[in-house]
Amino acid sequence: MATTTVTAIPERGATPYLCVKDAAAAIRFYVEAFGAVETMRLTEPTSGRIGHAELRIDDARVMLAEEYPEMNVLSPMTLGGSPVTLHLYVTDVDTFIARAVAAGARLVRPVQDQFYGDRAGRVVDPFGHAWVFATHREDVAPAELERRFTALYR
Repeated sequence: MATTTVTAIPERGATPYLCVKDAAAAIRFYVEAFGAVETMRLTEPTSGRIGHAELRIDDARVMLAEEYPEMNVLSPMTLGGSPVTLHLYVTDVDTFIARAVAAGARLVRPVQDQFYGDRAGRVVDPFGHAWVFATHREDVAPAELERRFTALYR
């Protein structure tokens, strides 16, 4: 029998894990609004509750599950909002945000060029999660970045 080597850290970076009310509806929304591709779903056979699902949005992986109040796993809808914003880079932010809004996301900050070299906009999805989507347009040197940031507050 051949042995395989297991990689201790399978992917680089953090993977957001969202808690939502009605995970099936959230998956449908993310597929329509963000072009997500569902790669995994584990559903409890007796309750139908989605205990775990995984999606790909461009090259980012996002995990999600239903609320589990008995384990203190609660969604932004139950908590009255979330202090966390998810930030994802996409190829064409203008088209991406327009599609998300057409699918039911609430536009919080319209797409515009940012001082740090991105073109970005912010939406909140119908499940209470805030998202910033951006397209990187300019590499800004640290000194120039600081100059631009400071100029915003003068």
